[in-house]
Amino acid sequence: MDKRWEKLGDLLVNYSMEVKPGEKVMIAMTEVETYPLMWAVYKASVKAGAFVQVQFLSEELNRLVLKYGREKQIDWVPEIEAYGMEWSDVYFGLRGAHNLNVFWDIPADKLSALRRSMGKISAMRWEKTRWCLLRVPNAALADQAGVDEETITDMFFDACFIDWRGESKKWGRWVDILNRGRNVRVVGRDTDLSFSVEGRTWAVADGKLNMPDGEIATSPVESTVNGQIYFEFPGVLGGRLVNDIFLRWEKGKLAEASSSTNQDFLKELLNTDPGAKLIGEFAFGTNPKINLFCRDILLDEKIGGTVHIALGRSYPHTGGTNKSVIHWDIIKDLRKDGKVYLDDKLIFENGRMLL
Repeated sequence: MDKRWEKLGDLLVNYSMEVKPGEKVMIAMTEVETYPLMWAVYKASVKAGAFVQVQFLSEELNRLVLKYGREKQIDWVPEIEAYGMEWSDVYFGLRGAHNLNVFWDIPADKLSALRRSMGKISAMRWEKTRWCLLRVPNAALADQAGVDEETITDMFFDACFIDWRGESKKWGRWVDILNRGRNVRVVGRDTDLSFSVEGRTWAVADGKLNMPDGEIATSPVESTVNGQIYFEFPGVLGGRLVNDIFLRWEKGKLAEASSSTNQDFLKELLNTDPGAKLIGEFAFGTNPKINLFCRDILLDEKIGGTVHIALGRSYPHTGGTNKSVIHWDIIKDLRKDGKVYLDDKLIFENGRMLL
């Protein structure tokens, strides 16, 4: 087994989650390819004195529910998964990549129903546990990124093994400045979006909630969002690619939404619940080692030089108040002709933070 898995297991247990003796640890492994990392996290957790359990999940199994299940089965919130959130002090979500077309023939309303039920599990994770989620590289992820498996695996490990404490200090200095600002404006291709962050806080993502990590995020004041944004990268959810997404808000209300592909799916998502039409998160990607767009949000939102918004649920720790069962991140590339202003002062240009 690649020795880097064991090194990563130690990092997750002892840096990301700081597991203590006597704590209860749940490892949820999605897809069989995550076994090497599950083994490494299990070993490190036992050595830390924890009590450990493992769950197995798969998008192929979710497909069976969507294809053959009745409405009640699709709406069902799995009790054992829910109990795992109640039981555990620490939750590791090890998510293997899967065939993006796994839900190719599943109607959008069924996918939305499954996301609603799974969203209740995600909400419990936020409320009940300390948690860390990561995408584990495999052949499917390499295919999504358009590279070979060795390249994607090396990028993954390089991005995991940056100097987290050093980067955290640097990003923390940026956050100190951002937290003194009130208004944000994002300018780029077909984009001029503004919103207030007054009363909200910016937070550093430095390897505690995701691995690899690297973002600085806040929650816009929902009613203040004005303007438009175009996304160069496709939105990806439930195996669907939504290309050329364009969104426009007026006084906090979504006034226009379009895409060049899967527009019905986009509209279905936006109608999931009232909060799905609002911006729950705005963030800068800050990991210098992630340079490939992988069609996977757990990696793509960390690409240095990009920003992203999330439609739906906001983060309570940044002061957000928006409620939704979805939290859908979409990436905006600002590495060319992109600018961000804080209180009319240029703070970010062409992929570089100027603070």
